Amino acid sequence: GTLLHDAASFEERFLTPRTIDAVRDLQNAGALFGVATARPESTGLPLINALHPDGGVYLDGALIDLDLQSSDFGLLTSGSLPSDGHVLSVGFPSGRGCEVCRMLLSRIPELRIGLVMNDVRYTNFDVSVYWRTQAFRYTDFTDVPEGMADKIIIFPQAGQESILRPLIPSDFAVGISEGVMWMLMHPRANKADSLHTVCSHLDVPESATVAFGDDRNDIAMLREAGLGVAVANAVPDVLRAADAGCPSNNEDGVARWIEDELSR
Repeated sequence: GTLLHDAASFEERFLTPRTIDAVRDLQNAGALFGVATARPESTGLPLINALHPDGGVYLDGALIDLDLQSSDFGLLTSGSLPSDGHVLSVGFPSGRGCEVCRMLLSRIPELRIGLVMNDVRYTNFDVSVYWRTQAFRYTDFTDVPEGMADKIIIFPQAGQESILRPLIPSDFAVGISEGVMWMLMHPRANKADSLHTVCSHLDVPESATVAFGDDRNDIAMLREAGLGVAVANAVPDVLRAADAGCPSNNEDGVARWIEDELSR
């Protein structure tokens, strides 16, 4: 919703040549550029590779790649991280995640819920209702492999949200994407913490950064950045939290903001 144009399906959203060119011109002018997305590697990396950023954040901060030039597709979701430490996982044990899923289902039996780990969704529902290409496996949350999970995803139905919220354990933070999907994650797996991690690695003060966003999971990042910019199609809470604005995603708003700054 920030960089990508709208399309009929999630997977068909796209970058325009104008955005790619603007990012290239920005980097040629000496600025560093990073991408933070809620997407997993399978749908995020092809877009990130088109932009050649200096750092990449997937799954809203559960997976951080500090050296995209050395990363190969599939490496981040192999279940083992590179030994040089350039990929960071901010997750939780899958066993703990399954325990929470079973607890929530015991209280809300019809809840649509799943655990995301290594780019596979272990769910009690067919995820193709929401995503056409993302891999999933049905589970009752007793047979999920051991490992570090990225997040729990929940799609509450009418009447379930008010029951769900007080049941969320204190060792998880809650994010809501596009008003539809709840994400239960490690409290440090978020775009604001990721901004701090990437800035520390690149030796850039957060006060010298500009962040762009459109959804509620961007708000803390916009506030932490030196300048927070909301695209015109952002949700009202983001528009209120931002320091400045730019045109919408479908108008290449971020690219136009970059072009205007470079022309000054």
